[in-house]
Amino acid sequence: MKMPRLHSTILLFLAFLSARDVRADFKLRDGDTVVFLGDSITAARQYGKIIENYTLLRFPERKIQFINAGQGGETIKGSLKRLETDVFQRGATVLTVAYGINDIGWGVKADEAHKQEYLSAIGELIDRCKARNVRVFICSAAITAETPDKAEVGFLQRMCDEGLAVASAKGAGTIDVQREMRAIQKRIVEANARQQEKAKHTRLHAEDGIHLNDLGQMAMAYSILKGLDAPSVVSTAVLDGTSASIIEQEGCRIQDLNQSAGVLTFTRLDHRLPMNLHSLWMLQGIYIPIGDQLNRQVLAVRGLPSGRYEVMADERPLGKWKSEDLNRGINIASATEDPWQPGNTWAAQGYAVTSLTTMRDDLVHAMRGMERDITASSARDELLAKAVAIEKAIVELQRFTARPTPVRFQVRKVSDDQSRSLPKGRSTEEQN
Repeated sequence: MKMPRLHSTILLFLAFLSARDVRADFKLRDGDTVVFLGDSITAARQYGKIIENYTLLRFPERKIQFINAGQGGETIKGSLKRLETDVFQRGATVLTVAYGINDIGWGVKADEAHKQEYLSAIGELIDRCKARNVRVFICSAAITAETPDKAEVGFLQRMCDEGLAVASAKGAGTIDVQREMRAIQKRIVEANARQQEKAKHTRLHAEDGIHLNDLGQMAMAYSILKGLDAPSVVSTAVLDGTSASIIEQEGCRIQDLNQSAGVLTFTRLDHRLPMNLHSLWMLQGIYIPIGDQLNRQVLAVRGLPSGRYEVMADERPLGKWKSEDLNRGINIASATEDPWQPGNTWAAQGYAVTSLTTMRDDLVHAMRGMERDITASSARDELLAKAVAIEKAIVELQRFTARPTPVRFQVRKVSDDQSRSLPKGRSTEEQN
């Protein structure tokens, strides 16, 4: 007689293990110190901060340190001489390595000798890191502005492919940044072909066709996060709007669910937060599938009478959706009726974390300058000690700010007049 209950318990336990394992697949673990090693694209200090923000918001319980060790103009062979000081002495447990374009002299040294130098350096770097128990992820180089069809069979891609093969054979992690970025680049090329005004064309690069602009840095961050097995789903809540009952809750907890006078109210506490960087940042999602691949915070409400519904979070409007959109599920990760303002508490938290991450990064950059350039001053050690203390305080504030908080939701039907006069929300399918 008790078998059905036992069977249900086993299924729930297996579902818990499955969900736990998905989260555990992210390659950055609690206690890690992650070092980004690379050339000027890394030294620009952008993609690393995006990865840091994602990790803080998605895994607020993990204490992970991030260090940028990029150096402009460097090759992977050149990086070997500073592995000890800039990687091992910094306490690295994880190292991402992104080189290639300088290794072939921006194309003028694209020959067998320089390719072999690149491949040999990859092998030596991995061997030295394995001896120090550092987990290495070798990345293919960021794409250039070269025509995608030509670049995907070009020397740089072929050289990087061989580098990834060397890394894989040695047991290191591999991330094919080039192909992931090139898929984004192809979408941009197709969109530009439909835009006659060249001044309005979208680009991933600066004028030199090598260095990345902000969109390019986001594309690189996205590619590395995908390579680190960053989970796509933040959380999912599926509710029955007729009976005011919970159908599914994963990665969040729904409480105080009530339906009264046609208005559905509930409190949602997410276990982690989606990534939100600043106002209008999701425009980058036009070309980079961030919402679908990295940032799915789903709300679905089934059984609502046909019509259009407004969703409020902590008394702020997220948007308006048709009942069929809510039935399928909407992605509320960056939802807002005013693109210039965060539409919800968690987006505001994300904006604040972004500012704190930039603050911490700028402070560390200043500290590195003091270590290098202030050599005679008697105040040097005191300056550095104060800077270290401030960085620790900022890190604590980052983590505190990234902690999820309960949010009160309201879902109510709006009149046809209200639907016509106010901006429309977007379903998860439309956002992605």
